[in-house]
Amino acid sequence: MQSECPELLQPDEAGLARAATILRGGGLVAVPTETVYGLGARADSDAAVAAIYRAKGRPNFNPLIVHVASLDMARRLARFDTQAERLAARFWPGPLTLVLGLREGAGLAPAVTAGLPTVALRMPDHSLTQALLAALQLPLAAPSANRSGAVSPTQPAHVAGSLGPRVDAILDGGACPRGLESTIVALRDGGWQLLRPGPVTEAEIEELLGPALPLDHTRIEAPGQLAQHYSPGKPVRLGAENAEQDEFLIGYGPISGDCSLSPSGDLAEAAARLYACLHAGAASGRARIAVAAIPEDGMGAAINDRLRRAAA
Repeated sequence: MQSECPELLQPDEAGLARAATILRGGGLVAVPTETVYGLGARADSDAAVAAIYRAKGRPNFNPLIVHVASLDMARRLARFDTQAERLAARFWPGPLTLVLGLREGAGLAPAVTAGLPTVALRMPDHSLTQALLAALQLPLAAPSANRSGAVSPTQPAHVAGSLGPRVDAILDGGACPRGLESTIVALRDGGWQLLRPGPVTEAEIEELLGPALPLDHTRIEAPGQLAQHYSPGKPVRLGAENAEQDEFLIGYGPISGDCSLSPSGDLAEAAARLYACLHAGAASGRARIAVAAIPEDGMGAAINDRLRRAAA
């Protein structure tokens, strides 16, 4: 039974034990990762996974990312080929999600994969959630801990503000250091496809696997592929050089604004601050949000992907 406010769990042994108890019992716990906070539930429970969809108001055709404690756990859930092994060795734990063929008898709730023959797996690079997964020895389905389509949470207050009593507890890991959801790669027999840009860049993956295959934009195989996503609930104007009277300006580089992604033009800093600035714009008294232009190179491609969906 959920209380009016989620329980805030401290980042200590007692907090981890309480989080594990709630999750084993089928409850929902928002957990920190290096990217954003995830809404965690045991991935082997139909009821627990259904609670995620209810809490988020998420379309049931949109699959969930499953977080694993180890490569061995991942191999029990999905079929790993040479490409997958190379990517996992290079980027796990870290902000890379692999979409792989679901192994028969994996034991995941069918709603996790949204009826697809594939599953999205990730090993998070955050000490708290790593400790929680190691204690549980259960895979956790954990999409971003916010209402579906809204701005992703990078702080406990964002989770509480978006989900409120829909989540049982929040494991307080402070602000997420990377601040942008994981890169998602689907591995095919003939190569790979980039389903969602993120902190691991396309160029880094190409170094290991060669050029990507063309992407079919009509298929939804992973989170973040919907045309409209990450919405702050207000109109968003991109490429702004200054703010109009009713706009909250999110700056970058020489454009300072009401909230700056990075005064120095550092794309990693901009990624880490993106959702915090969008939350600030949503909470402001201004009717609209304007965002300064962000370069498309490197991590800028992932930032602009989120901004275009927020503005859709």
